[in-house]
Amino acid sequence: MQEAAPSVEAGQAGTPDSTTTRHARTGEQMSGAEMVIEVLAQEGVDTVFGYSGGAILPTYDAIFRYNERERGADQTDPMRLVVPANEQGAGFMAAGYARSTGKVGVFLVTSGPGATNTVTPIRDCMADSVPVVLITGQVARGAMGTDAFQEAPIVNIMGNCAKHVFLVTRPEQLEETIRTAFEVARSGRPGPVVVDLPKDVQNWVGEFRGSGLLGIRGYRQRMESLRQTQVSERKARQFFEMLGQSNRPLLYVGGGAIHGEGGEAVTAFAREYGIPSVSTVMGLGAVDTTDDLHLHMLGMHGTAYANYAVEDCDFIIAVGSRFDDRVAAKAELFAPLAEHVAHIDIDAAEIGKVKRVDWSHVGEAGTAMHQLLEYGRSIDFGADYQRWSTHCRNLRERHPMNFKEDGEFIQPQAVMRALNELTGGDAIISTGVGQHQMWAAQYLDFRRPRLWMTSGSMGTMGFGLPAAIGAQFANPDELVIDIDGDGSLRMNLGEMETVTTYGLPVKILLLNNNGDGMVRQWQKLYFDDRFSGSDKSLHRKDFIKAAEADGFEFARRVASREEMPEVLEAFVRFDGPAFLEVMIDPDAGVYPMVGPGMGYKQMVTGDYIPGREIPEIGRGGRVDPSEAF
Repeated sequence: MQEAAPSVEAGQAGTPDSTTTRHARTGEQMSGAEMVIEVLAQEGVDTVFGYSGGAILPTYDAIFRYNERERGADQTDPMRLVVPANEQGAGFMAAGYARSTGKVGVFLVTSGPGATNTVTPIRDCMADSVPVVLITGQVARGAMGTDAFQEAPIVNIMGNCAKHVFLVTRPEQLEETIRTAFEVARSGRPGPVVVDLPKDVQNWVGEFRGSGLLGIRGYRQRMESLRQTQVSERKARQFFEMLGQSNRPLLYVGGGAIHGEGGEAVTAFAREYGIPSVSTVMGLGAVDTTDDLHLHMLGMHGTAYANYAVEDCDFIIAVGSRFDDRVAAKAELFAPLAEHVAHIDIDAAEIGKVKRVDWSHVGEAGTAMHQLLEYGRSIDFGADYQRWSTHCRNLRERHPMNFKEDGEFIQPQAVMRALNELTGGDAIISTGVGQHQMWAAQYLDFRRPRLWMTSGSMGTMGFGLPAAIGAQFANPDELVIDIDGDGSLRMNLGEMETVTTYGLPVKILLLNNNGDGMVRQWQKLYFDDRFSGSDKSLHRKDFIKAAEADGFEFARRVASREEMPEVLEAFVRFDGPAFLEVMIDPDAGVYPMVGPGMGYKQMVTGDYIPGREIPEIGRGGRVDPSEAF
């Protein structure tokens, strides 16, 4: 749940923004569409993703004229306009831009179906706390409510999906509304903000003021309070009293540690006191996954050694994580030996929502961890966790990630291991959703934050390719790889052409098992091998021909275990867009696996990862189908 969004209509009186320097065009007469683009430029927007249409044409025209006027000697557009195959792709491109940089991503679409096609990326950004601003065209104010051509009730549709939705009904408040949308998107717990913009408001002509925000005093006060929040001396003392009583503390690090720029502070705290850490799927990269004290990912498909460390710890320190169902399917079974639980999160609604905590702090992860670290130094806190850290290292040695090394098929884990050796944990990786997503999370390293992009909470198939495109635009000199599955890639296959249209050096690595692998895995475990709707072996898609048709000069398929490493290296090293399809073992599963409603004690490690015991799967070997997924 997000903090309360501002309860204000876009037409309410504005508040001057005293921090904004005078804009060069202040006082000029211009259209509403031009004002939108001037404010985007003020906010530092250099890339807009979107698909045009009748109700948003004035704003698209304003981008063209802005670039024509502001284009430099090198003839590059100061505000790139990237046109995807469809609007959902635009949304995930903006999300990839935001996730890989921490900046606000922007996408611009028309009314009706253009706007409704963005519902999924908006909800995805809300679920993963990603700051984006979506501007949707809307029919003219006089036509609203008449079922006009390409009209959709965006405020109603998006109201339950976005952090906030603005409908601009008073054009004199347009520029303040756009600025406030950016403020809301990036402040507090980040999230998506939608601005619904009627066509007649875009065509309205008025004076550009160059500054000003909407009057959302209550929201702004809460955000300022969050920024100024300190870990009090009393609370710091209580925290270190619990830490001093602990013999087996464990840092449980989530995506909030990345959003709150807390990776460096969490790492420093862990190293200062020798405390092991684990990451959620959204927290990968907050702590260098190659760090000796880091145990990689925990949860439903986390590493066995990370989950066993959770089972063994006596103090959980949750930083920017929310005890979601992929980590703590049953809160009472999560960290059963923990005598204390501490929780740091920027969203007060997350504190105690799932797991009862003994100590909490509402504030940014980085700031809070720095303050705790400084307090610990001021009191000369010292504790010896050597036995515990040795125990965790032993867990990693006794229960390593492993898989079938022989046989005729290429094993997907072997592909991920080989890719990791090539990238060294320094590539930007995006994924679709399914087995390939989990294999990437398990076997790849991430040396720093914002290298890992995946649809975590929503689990949106089709996310990977457009997110990689957005990340490549934001990081033109970085190696960007989309690891995808045949099912996920089909969802936004049209964006392959976007890659080549813009000459992006995005690498698309397709792990093809001719089916919906994760669904098949659950059907094997819980539905007696009834593969209803999950077998895609009869589909006739030739991905290589599709890639070639879209202009990929490197488009290859590999099915041989012996050839795979060499072809994979050629793929990664290729200078330009590249597509590689790897035909993998269709029966490969994702392990470890913690079944629905189970605790880590019931974790299934499969045939190749040593486990502590052989657990039952579900209740007497079964799980109620209603609990699946």
